[in-house]
Amino acid sequence: MSPKTYNVETLLVYSPSGDQYNASVAPLYQSATFKQPSLTNMGEYDYTRSGNPTRTVLQNHLAKIMKAEQVYAVTSGMGAGDVITRLLSPGDEVIAGDDLYGGTHRLLTSLNKSGHLKVHHHDTTDTELIKSKINTNIKMIFLESPTNPLIKVIDIRAITEHAHRVAPDCLVVFDNTMMSPVNMTPLDLGVDIQYESATKYLNGHHDIMAGVIAVRNPKLAERIYFVINSTGCGLSPFDCWLLSRGLRTLALRVERQQENAVKIATWLEDIGFAVRYPGLKSHPQYDLHKSLCKGSGGVLSFETGSTKLSAGICESTEIFGIAVSFGCVNSLISMPCMMSHASIDAQTRAERQFPEDLIRLCVGIENISDLLDDLKTALVKAGAIKQVGEKYIRITSAKL
Repeated sequence: MSPKTYNVETLLVYSPSGDQYNASVAPLYQSATFKQPSLTNMGEYDYTRSGNPTRTVLQNHLAKIMKAEQVYAVTSGMGAGDVITRLLSPGDEVIAGDDLYGGTHRLLTSLNKSGHLKVHHHDTTDTELIKSKINTNIKMIFLESPTNPLIKVIDIRAITEHAHRVAPDCLVVFDNTMMSPVNMTPLDLGVDIQYESATKYLNGHHDIMAGVIAVRNPKLAERIYFVINSTGCGLSPFDCWLLSRGLRTLALRVERQQENAVKIATWLEDIGFAVRYPGLKSHPQYDLHKSLCKGSGGVLSFETGSTKLSAGICESTEIFGIAVSFGCVNSLISMPCMMSHASIDAQTRAERQFPEDLIRLCVGIENISDLLDDLKTALVKAGAIKQVGEKYIRITSAKL
């Protein structure tokens, strides 16, 4: 009889550890070394850089959640990106989106400038354009969807299928941080490597930094493990334990965050702001996103027409804290051009039609009435809207 298959919400909570005492919570092995049975028998574990029981429990749990054959936990999301780029050889050509997480863009740009890689940035929402750029020289493709922070959606299936047909040696890499395994399973869509910043939704409390890499190909898994073991970037036991704890509430957190985000996005759009959120029917790729994901996530962005106005809004909120990152239980607000994406120079941002006044909201699990009141107060204080009776009206002169 084949093992029973559970839904992701159940898998997140149900995690048998095999502990000798049948502990409800897998124990923490806070040890750097393990004594060997003999000089010639190293045992299952010898040195935590190479492996640790707490990390193994976490990785096995994540493999079930992400529908992967093997998952590796490393010290950050960017650490995961670094491990992945080390699979390439000097001079290899890479295609990447033109709206990537700022840290990913910085890493790829650095490797391009140093001559280690040849990186080509394109609009990955233009499927036919990307198809035309893929040839046997392309060894890796970096994708995100929805992109951060412009919230653009890409046709992952079409790009991946074409890449594997035209360039069999090309590895398609997908950053699933924005959606998490609750909303999306990129490996089911054909990508070779799925990675996420576990600092975000997977952990959900912003008290650790972590990254995860998931694959289905055993040989590819061996190559990734070799890099992790060689560089020593495996996640520490305590952080593995904390991440395992955070995973149990992932589905509940994401459900509430999405519920709040939809209401906030709808309210902002109704007032007249240009809102970017895949859960709105006004989003140009609403149907495509819906065909790929179960939900729309907790991140949205909107434009005010003025960088000064946007800064005033950000600095007038109370519940929404000014901070980079997302996926945490508490709500955050930021201006990407000044914060998470400041490493992308102004000229490049302009070429990629990146609005300097863009505000990104990373919605948490707080009471929606409190969140909306906080935004309304900030928008009024900054001069973006005014209250007339019980209604709020956008002040269009703020665009000047």
